Amino acid sequence: MSALVPETATGIVTVDLSAVAENWRALAARVRPAECGAVVKADAYGLGADRVIPALAKAGCRSFFVATPDEARQARRLAPQAVIYVLDGLMPGSGDDLIETAAMPVLSNADAVREWAALAQARGLRLPAALQLDSGLNRLGLGEADSLTLVTGGVLARLALKLVMSHLACADDPDDAKNGQQLAAFRRLSSHLPRAPLSLAASDGLMLGADFHFDLVRPGYALYGGQAFKGGATPVKPVVRVEARVLQVRDVPAGETIGYSATYVATSARRIATVAAGYADGLFRRLSAGDGETGGMVSIAGHLAPIAGRVSMDLITVDVTDVPGVVARGDLVTLIGPDLPLEAVGAAAGTIGYEVLTNLGRRYHRCYVDGDA
Repeated sequence: MSALVPETATGIVTVDLSAVAENWRALAARVRPAECGAVVKADAYGLGADRVIPALAKAGCRSFFVATPDEARQARRLAPQAVIYVLDGLMPGSGDDLIETAAMPVLSNADAVREWAALAQARGLRLPAALQLDSGLNRLGLGEADSLTLVTGGVLARLALKLVMSHLACADDPDDAKNGQQLAAFRRLSSHLPRAPLSLAASDGLMLGADFHFDLVRPGYALYGGQAFKGGATPVKPVVRVEARVLQVRDVPAGETIGYSATYVATSARRIATVAAGYADGLFRRLSAGDGETGGMVSIAGHLAPIAGRVSMDLITVDVTDVPGVVARGDLVTLIGPDLPLEAVGAAAGTIGYEVLTNLGRRYHRCYVDGDA
């Protein structure tokens, strides 16, 4: 084990900051001359914004997207010269806080636009803002009628419009007709607004081609090694490795059950390792095996081994019968890594890699490596 990891650590998340930076540079090269920003919300997708944001800023990223005002304050501290967009927009009465942070709300409804414009007028300023349009996702965003009303009523004229954006619903599937429909809708809706830089694509959307790049792309998941795009490999490399320690190894005779609710029955004599990771650490209960549950896998020295029985809060039990060599107390098993990429772990749990990343528990010891340091 690395000297950077304390002997008391029962689980380890290793984040390769140089890979994060390299991924950003690869995506930036792909979309040039469009700008490449970075989505660092949810603690940089669970990997640690305190370390990820400086690494991205050092690589050349100048525009960061967060979800909340608290995240904006953190990003401003870590990247003082950056442009920071707050995707959740303007909470009622929170404008002064955003101004103090020098963060830009992404305004998604007419009431928020009017509140930001009123604050601008009261301060005698043209406050910067981003505007989100609803091109068909039907989640956040202004519709056409509200957009036109804000223009004709002169409300937008009180603001310094720095970005007009929307979000794709089906960007992971290049064959989905909704991508083209949203592209056309975004072009139509944005054409009625004051001229400003445009942004439509995030991690998967930027893979759809130059028509979707406009002036700025907003990758998030891809920066962290995610491969959700169904049309081919995104030019990024894995960033995170998750490991946990074996606490005990035992022999279980045929006919014995393993784990809570006795859902798993050993059909033959098995060698079972108990590992220090459970659903409190982000291992979804759907990874359990037995009584119709298919179960997930771990990797031990490059060999896959199945989970046997229920995932519990702190522990999993793994069938290591067929793993070559001796599996012993204190050994590390891999939960996410070269043999178990994010997408495979997500699929085994009946979810997606995004959810796997953002649920990594805080009990793991975080270890950051940076080949550029």
